[in-house]
Parts: sequence; C-alpha cells; structure tokens
Amino acid sequence: MKGVCLFFELHQPLRLRRYRFFDIGNDHYYYDDYTNETILRNVAERCYLPANKLVLKLINKYKGEFKVSFSITGVLIEQLETYAPEVLDSFRELAETGQVEFLAETYSHSLACMGNKNEFIKQVNKHSQKIEQYFGIKPLSFRNTEMVYSDEIGSWVADMGFLAMLTEGAKHILGWRSPDFLYCNNINPRLKVLLRNFRLSDDIAFRFGNSNWSEWPLTTEKYASWIQKRGKDAELLNLFIDYETFGEHQKAETGIFKFLEALPGTIMKKTDLSFMTPAEVAKEFQPVSAIKVPHPISWADEERDLTAWLGNDLQDAAFNKLYSLTERIDGCENESIRKDWEFLQVSDHFYYMCTKFFSDGAVHSYFNPYESPYDAFMNYMNVLSDFEIRLDSVCPEHIENQEIKALRNRVSEVEEELSEREIELRKLRARIKSMTISTTSGSVKTGKTDTRTTTVKRTSKKTGATAKISKTTNSKKKQIKK
Repeated sequence: MKGVCLFFELHQPLRLRRYRFFDIGNDHYYYDDYTNETILRNVAERCYLPANKLVLKLINKYKGEFKVSFSITGVLIEQLETYAPEVLDSFRELAETGQVEFLAETYSHSLACMGNKNEFIKQVNKHSQKIEQYFGIKPLSFRNTEMVYSDEIGSWVADMGFLAMLTEGAKHILGWRSPDFLYCNNINPRLKVLLRNFRLSDDIAFRFGNSNWSEWPLTTEKYASWIQKRGKDAELLNLFIDYETFGEHQKAETGIFKFLEALPGTIMKKTDLSFMTPAEVAKEFQPVSAIKVPHPISWADEERDLTAWLGNDLQDAAFNKLYSLTERIDGCENESIRKDWEFLQVSDHFYYMCTKFFSDGAVHSYFNPYESPYDAFMNYMNVLSDFEIRLDSVCPEHIENQEIKALRNRVSEVEEELSEREIELRKLRARIKSMTISTTSGSVKTGKTDTRTTTVKRTSKKTGATAKISKTTNSKKKQIKK
C-alpha cells in the first residue's frame, strides 16, 4: 500500500497597530482592527470559502477515497469567530464527512517550544481543546508552528500522546535518504514523523503561477507523472501546503482552483497512491528508521532553520524579553493580560524583524507590513513595555518580592538539609539501640560482679596541682530467677 498525505495549514496573524513611545502607559489597546478585519475578510472570500466548498465537493464525489487534513491556529479561529463565522461553519461541514483530520499545534502560532517548555505544552493543550470544541474531533497528530521540529521537541509531543508529527524533509537532515517514507522520533520512537516533500509541495505553493518557470503551465497530468516517478521508489508522498495558496498567493485567474479540482481524480487514475490522513499513515505504515534532528528545523527559506524568526539582535532581544515574563504570567489571573500574552507570542511579530536580504529577502518583504525590521522591532518593544507596566500593576515584581523569593528558596534548602540530617539521626539511634541490647545480653549471661574503676583528674584552684583520685564502683551480683 502506498499513500499520499495532503495537508493544508491556515494562519492569519493578529497585526499590531502603530504603537508609539508616547502611547506607553496611556493606551493599552495594541491591535489594528481595521487591517485585521479587512485582510481576513478578503482571504475568506478569495480562499477559505471557495476552497472549502471545492474540497467538500471532492469528498462527496469520491466517496471516501479523497481525504485531507488541516491545521488552523487558535489566533485565526478567534478572528474567524469575530469577522467570518461562516468559514468556521464550512469547516464544521467538512468535519462531519469523517474524511478530514484536524491537527493540533500551538494556540498562538508561537515559538514557545524555543522559549518555555511549559508554555508550549499549555498552548498545545488549549489548541487541542479548541479544535475538539469546534469540530468534535480530538487531534491525534501534531504540526508545530512553521513545521519547527527537533528530536527534543518531538519527544515532548510524544509524551503528550500524539501519534504523528509533521515537519520538513530538509536536505541537511536527510542526506541520501528520501522524504517519501515514514520515520520516527530519535528519542521516543512511538512518535511517527512525516517529512514534507518540499519540491512537489512548492511546485504548487510557489511556482504554479510563475510564467517564467520552465514547467509552466503546470497541469495535473504532468504533476501526476512526477508523482508516479517518485512512487516507484517510495511508499508515502507528503504534500504540505499553505491553504492561502488557493486564491490568495496564487490568484483564481491562474487556474489554481481548477488544478485542485482535477488533482485527486488524476492522482487516483495515474498513480497507485491512496489519499490518507497523518493519523492513518501513523497506524498503517511502519517507520523505516529514526530521523536525527539535533537542532531545530522549519519549512522556511533555503536554510530550513529558524533564522526567519530568531537569530539577529532585534529578534533575540524581543524574544528573550517576552519569555522572561513567563513566570509572572503563570501567577497572573487577569484575563485581559493573559489574552494579550497569547497574542504577543504570535511568531509573525519576530518574522517582521528579519534582516535577511539575500536568498529569501523578497519573501520577507512581501509579508512584512513595516517599512523595515527596525520599525517592527521598535513598535513591538513599545507594546511590550506597556504590557510589562500593566503586568507589574497586577503582579508586581519589586526588590522586596525578589528578596522574599530568595529567602523562601533558602528556607527550602535548609528544610531539605534538616530532613537529610533527621534521617541520619534515626539511623544512628537505631544502631545505638541495637548495640545497647547486645551489651545488656552479654552482661546477663556472665552472672559476675561488674567492678569498674574510674580515674578522675582534679586540679586545685589555689595551687594548680593535679591529683588523681580513684573511684571503685562495686555492683552487687544479681540473682537471676529462672
């Protein structure tokens, strides 16, 4: 059996308004509602609604043979609730077919996996609950923000009970191996790892509408022939694509919707691959080997690393400042602050600070609403400064509090030390007791008079002379009644 896994990712950031220095401490609302609503409505009308309608049509047409999977960020779900609830209704309709799998991810589309493990786990759990609440499906598979993956992150995901995780089939981790097989986590083999075939995925996502591309125009017959060639030496083809490809990044006039409509039928006709969801792949296939990923990878840029979000001085300063507040947020029950905390973790904020101007500079410019990465940094740090002021007013962090924490830590250390000493003392008492019992038993058995002579040194206070005085203790022989 051979499978093709078609996965779509959906996300829209919650963009910040122009927040200036003089707004700090005076205005606590950070979001550009007009821009967020306008963009979301446009994407819903151009992509989400027509694409969902088409996918539903294909599912009904092929009666169980066509299956897809989606990952929708919590930030996007909240925006859809406010600006386009009909999109959520269309996803519910897809869920009811039983041919769609919804994956879990971080609620805020964040890089919490790089900032704080506990925060990462909290967001994943919250997102899973949201998906189950809306679509009645408990996520079995996981896709991290921007496909970020490493051995350690994968082990966390396995410990949370997920069957499978999606990531990039990056060249530098695969070497001579192919992404067209199932792998497993290097630390916890229970987690199955599906690797994206970036060449075939990007043919649709990035090159489809490029008239300068040597393979333009791309037809489903041509695409199916490429799949068939790879399928001879493969068992699993993973096509992971940004859902906004359909109608947004690739406009309707390029023929992208017609391509999507014809694709399932052509693949079924021209190849021996069956459409499967990630959870089905994890249950049906056996991994060929573990995949070693000691350092985090992603599906972004030529480098397939995290340099789109982290690495330069601007990004690191903002990221480290944000996650330095994690401990205080954990003790904060203010709903408004906790909601802003979620929105400030959206990875796009750090993406806008990227200073890469070489291989992928044009891509970063296309998605960046700021004039420069420095504008993005200053705007974000102004917002973060006001956020910290609000946090301080609710959960203050003063010197006195720090001293109290230090004292509490010291008390804990002393208590732990005392506990260890108490255990040692109990052991010594037990030994002394056993020795006393042994000595008493020996005296009883001999039945003789115990005579002891004690020599005591006494020093005269006047002369300073020392005299030895012997004292004899004579104990009477005791009669032991038999």
